[in-house]
Amino acid sequence: MNATTQKKDLSYFQLRLQELLNQSYPELAKDTLFITARSESALETYTKAISYKYTHLEASHIANEVLFSNLPFSKMDLLFNIVCEEFNRDIKDEELRGFAEKMHPITLPVFNQYHLDKDFEDNEMYDALYTELTGTIQLWLDESLLIK
Repeated sequence: MNATTQKKDLSYFQLRLQELLNQSYPELAKDTLFITARSESALETYTKAISYKYTHLEASHIANEVLFSNLPFSKMDLLFNIVCEEFNRDIKDEELRGFAEKMHPITLPVFNQYHLDKDFEDNEMYDALYTELTGTIQLWLDESLLIK
């Protein structure tokens, strides 16, 4: 693999990871050390897989496992889900993502009360967090309407 191909592959893995982080993990989206380290690990994994005669598709799958492994529970994905499920009558479809992003910093104190690991969705406390976040968003909306 020449240097040009290697740089192109590295950019590919960086872009893939950056896209996911922007969408689901805004708190990690600017962590260049994390992004660089993960991208380099994925590239190395991909290169080794190709050298072991895996197909490009198989090598990409293996590299993606490294690239996306052990990411924490996604606060943004949960917020977006709540906004879509609970507030879709109040917020236009095209504004749902932006509203969830706006709520992210407002709801961080609620998230901080829970021990969130990558398997939190299966935790018995998931429903309590969902309910508390829904209430926090509703209170924010009610207060915002009073201010206007």
